[in-house]
Amino acid sequence: MINYGFTKELDTGFEQAVKMVTENLEEAGFGILTTIDVKEKFRKKLGIDFRNYVILGACNPARAHKAIEAEENIGLMLPCNVIVYEKDGKTVVSAIKPSIAMKMIDNPELSGIAADVESKLKQVIDNI
Repeated sequence: MINYGFTKELDTGFEQAVKMVTENLEEAGFGILTTIDVKEKFRKKLGIDFRNYVILGACNPARAHKAIEAEENIGLMLPCNVIVYEKDGKTVVSAIKPSIAMKMIDNPELSGIAADVESKLKQVIDNI
């Protein structure tokens, strides 16, 4: 287990996992702002055939608003990334731990917001 994120291996296909993650994020109040298809980008830009790997930029608008109000430049750390990829015949889902990411910023107001977002992201991963 990585110490800066939550990770879970699934016995489901990649596309199904992406769908499940997206649905669970939406149920927890997150929207997907960005979707980066790493496999496609590597193929197009580098000519590399890479495994399925997607980065979802998840955002909870209410918490993002609070975070930006507390720390104007926090947008550099947003959105919260959730990744889905294939490895060794399994599909892996990981979400960042906002509390770890926010430790580099000296603003006590952010720690409570980060903890709240982190609990929701953990719940998303646990529910998949």
